[in-house]
Amino acid sequence: MNEVYLDNNSTTQMDARVQEVYIESIEKFGNINVIYNKGIETRALLNDAYDKLYDGINASDDDDIIITSSTTEGNNIVIKTFLDKFLNGSEKNHIISTVAEHASIKSPLKYCKTMGMDVTYVGTDSNGIVKIDEIRDAITDKTALITVLMASNETGAIQDIKAISKIAKERGVYFHSDGAQAIGKLEVDVQELGVDYFSWSAHKFHGPKGIGGLFVKGGVPYTPLIHGSKNIMGGKRAGSLYNNGVAAMATAMEIANINLPLITKTVQELRNYLEDELLKIPDTKSYVPRKNRLKNLVAISFKGIEGEAMLWDMNTHNIYLSTGSSCSSEDLESSAVVEALGEKTEIANATVMFALSKFTTKEDIDFVLDKVKSTVVRLREISMTYAKQEAFSVHLH
Repeated sequence: MNEVYLDNNSTTQMDARVQEVYIESIEKFGNINVIYNKGIETRALLNDAYDKLYDGINASDDDDIIITSSTTEGNNIVIKTFLDKFLNGSEKNHIISTVAEHASIKSPLKYCKTMGMDVTYVGTDSNGIVKIDEIRDAITDKTALITVLMASNETGAIQDIKAISKIAKERGVYFHSDGAQAIGKLEVDVQELGVDYFSWSAHKFHGPKGIGGLFVKGGVPYTPLIHGSKNIMGGKRAGSLYNNGVAAMATAMEIANINLPLITKTVQELRNYLEDELLKIPDTKSYVPRKNRLKNLVAISFKGIEGEAMLWDMNTHNIYLSTGSSCSSEDLESSAVVEALGEKTEIANATVMFALSKFTTKEDIDFVLDKVKSTVVRLREISMTYAKQEAFSVHLH
């Protein structure tokens, strides 16, 4: 039975080599703060993992990489660092973000507002690109932080993080980027990007769930979210380390970076083929020009068909897609990120995301195309809205 997983911006299948490291390193369970051999063995495992993580994003020795449970935790640490500073007397009470952010940014920012901080959300253009001039214009002498995701899980739009970082530095504002969709899909060099903070999750690049990282540039503000013993990471994130998770994440990052040129080329070719064929279906449109989009993603709307209906039908064929962020998909609401492109709610509701990975094959794509085409015909025959909606214009790449 065919089974095709195309929800790889939500989570990914663990690489077999990563699984091997994950299982083997379970045996290295000793306390890293002791002097006996079992502890020394564990320290060696973690030191090797840290070396891979630092190399993987080109962090310097003066920087910190905080081991977290997820991008969500990393994002919360950064935002609440500046909330803590404000609550302790700082006059910097303003944070700038964008309408394209994940819930793990929007939710803590909403909390910051309840605590008295000001938040400005900058818009995107019709291609999902953040309006950098609006960021520049929004900065005041009270601005503490700018936070912008590197790439959208929903539209695939890639932001010019380096340019935004330059503006932040010119104005004396700290800058954070949510990099959940970046590692394994884009080159990530924190020195080149110029970020002060950068967060990620291993499960987005074929690593294990429950483990992530937060890059913190040397000398920038940092307040722990979890307090406890200072024996782990100098007290910057208390609690026993998830040793085999750290080792597996480091291996996943190493593999992702080594394979990046080949994988992105192969995945991009399959993605382009899928998109070209989907756009041959009448009244269908995709989003964000390919040059500005993650190479693994097609975000596409089928006129007159609810995205959820498409998902349920595809599920009967063991094809797994998405209608938006996995962290909000149960809400059954239209994609706010797609609406931010200027689309009407009914079009945003009709948007489906096809996210490929290095495990996706040509046979997978052909199977998906066959099922999608027949499903579109069937669902439009029973659609109450198809004939009433305006015709779609095919997106030009």
